[in-house]
Amino acid sequence: MSSDNPLLEGVALPAFSNIRAADVVPAIETIIADNQAAIDRLTADDATLDFEHVMLESERLDQRLARAWSPVSHLHAVADTPELRKAYEEAEEKITDFASALGQNRKLYAAVQAVAGAPEFARRPRPERVLVEHALRDFRLSGVALEEPARTRFREIANELAKLTTEFSNAVLDATDAWQERIEDERDLAGIPESGRAVLREYARERDLGGWLVTLKQPSVQAVLTYADNRSLRERVYWAYQTRASDQGPDAGKFDNSERMEKILALRHEAARLLGFASAAEESLATKMAKTPDEVLAFLRDLVARARPVAQRELEELREFARTELSLQTLESWDIAYASEKLRLARYALDEEELKAYFPLPSVLEGMFALAGRLYGITIQSAHEPVDVWHPDVRYCEVRDADGKLIAGVYLDLYARSGKRGGAWMDVCRARFRDGDDLQLPVAFLTCNFAPPRKETSAVGWPTSLARSAGEEGTARGAEGGVRVDEAIQPSLLTHDDVLTMFHEFGHGLHHLLTKIDLPSIGGIDGVEWDAVEMPSQFMENFCWNRQTLDLFARHWSTGERLPDELFDKMLAARHFQAGMFLCRQLEFALFDFLLHANYDPARGARVMETLETARREAAVVHPPAWQRFPHAFTHIFAGGYAAGYYSYLWAEVLSTDAFGAFEEQADADGSVIDAATGARFRDEVLGVGASRPALESFVAFRGRPPQPDALLRAYGLA
Repeated sequence: MSSDNPLLEGVALPAFSNIRAADVVPAIETIIADNQAAIDRLTADDATLDFEHVMLESERLDQRLARAWSPVSHLHAVADTPELRKAYEEAEEKITDFASALGQNRKLYAAVQAVAGAPEFARRPRPERVLVEHALRDFRLSGVALEEPARTRFREIANELAKLTTEFSNAVLDATDAWQERIEDERDLAGIPESGRAVLREYARERDLGGWLVTLKQPSVQAVLTYADNRSLRERVYWAYQTRASDQGPDAGKFDNSERMEKILALRHEAARLLGFASAAEESLATKMAKTPDEVLAFLRDLVARARPVAQRELEELREFARTELSLQTLESWDIAYASEKLRLARYALDEEELKAYFPLPSVLEGMFALAGRLYGITIQSAHEPVDVWHPDVRYCEVRDADGKLIAGVYLDLYARSGKRGGAWMDVCRARFRDGDDLQLPVAFLTCNFAPPRKETSAVGWPTSLARSAGEEGTARGAEGGVRVDEAIQPSLLTHDDVLTMFHEFGHGLHHLLTKIDLPSIGGIDGVEWDAVEMPSQFMENFCWNRQTLDLFARHWSTGERLPDELFDKMLAARHFQAGMFLCRQLEFALFDFLLHANYDPARGARVMETLETARREAAVVHPPAWQRFPHAFTHIFAGGYAAGYYSYLWAEVLSTDAFGAFEEQADADGSVIDAATGARFRDEVLGVGASRPALESFVAFRGRPPQPDALLRAYGLA
């Protein structure tokens, strides 16, 4: 294969436009073969077994494969095609098989042990020692000590799981894209605000249809379930959305994940038992802060005991409001978001549609980057030179330190579209890696699925600092708000929840981009205990409730008017509206996930829906219809990294809320929550250190004490 194949290039940014599905498998095969040859040399009888020759070479080989695979994996998530999907699945199988064999390579394990046993090992820098310790742990978790036939069976399980989780995710995407309902009479959309109707109109235009098109993309589902007066339409959308990839709903059986869930859970349990763990839940804790399943369950059940009584009261209030004010004698699952929005409007006079006008996406981005600048002394601006991207809406930004030195980069892909997976996430494009005199800078993917701007706007309405990458000059209307948007053009308007989502994923991004660790396996988010990895992301959300922060970006999209104090006060008053119900929903998901993996019994099977009902009886106050199939699209635990770890969101929120308390305490002293000195400490002690030390140690280094357990309850207004 020629060296100019974009999949085999070195540290340059990926050439996305040059990636061809037909090239993927040959490129991955070439890299795997080269890496295997290098491993054979590394473990030869006459090989030098020191840190440089074993650990750095392993990192080097990992990065070569990651540089090729990361852009392919990302395209599979954001610009999928049948050809790419087929190539991805074939290549993923080869990578999984190679990784499984590597994890059971006893010669390589012995080489790492030799590094750990060297007399000078104790004197090496701590990050290097942690890298070795993590590698030895991961070898054990990969079955390096297993004998045949268990060794082979463990590898077979890894390969089968990789296939099944990919199939699970694909089924959810296909089921999401498969359903749509065309609306020809605008009266059927009564209650949905104009911004929501514009999204539905755009979906119709994309398919050369008149009228409006309701889909299962998140902006559409949110608009209908929250605002549509048409109860029948709400029910149909809820029915289609909550039965995706299942044996129920409008496409019953077509994309059904039922059998995949059974197999995934059985295989995870079998793999855990082969390694000597009682369950997949117990195995998962080998790389987390929590030490035992009982500790996790006690944590969750304590929160249930505190939150559920509050949630029950909130639900009764909602039912009474729905009966008396909305003439809904029974409050069904497809009524809850609708009735809740009406109750919030009645109680706090907070109109989400009015609020959205103050959160134009270009301004939010500008303000978010300004906040990062004030906290961490960085600047984030569009690259001066054109960068190859996978869609016209994508922007690439450079991250520079206070002295103007380039330290990282980030791709922004923020709008929902066909062929793109739902949700929001940050992923690694490039990891920071110092290899001799060469330094590979970290690069991140930041992906969201916000409602796009109206099609009649030729330029998507980016901040001036971001428009350059596409050559967009826009029309100036003055510097107020820092956004170049013509008054006649409406950019993408975000809900406050969307703003929280953006800040959340940006927090993950900062964790990756601002790392000071030069070893990829323990730098940024990699290697961090999974129940602590959400701390930097949830931490950033807190700024979205702060007046000083909002003043950086909350300005009316057409007038530039600052978010009025009256509207801000309503936001704060409504902040904990139905907090008990929200927390109980998270607890339901976390309990379901953990019980599913902790209590798996091969003789009885997965019992997915039975376990969900068990979790609901314990934690939930809202009980959906029997046909609801939420688990079948629960990609976090069946296709993502949160298996037996969904509790991590709540666990990490204790850390993030308590960490933000340091900024609040500083504000009490000088009135400013955006404090550069406190931000510098957070960057140095948390964001910069990656997994080079335990997360608890990093927290204490920043906060000066261990986390306080009641911090999470304070965050929800339930303390």
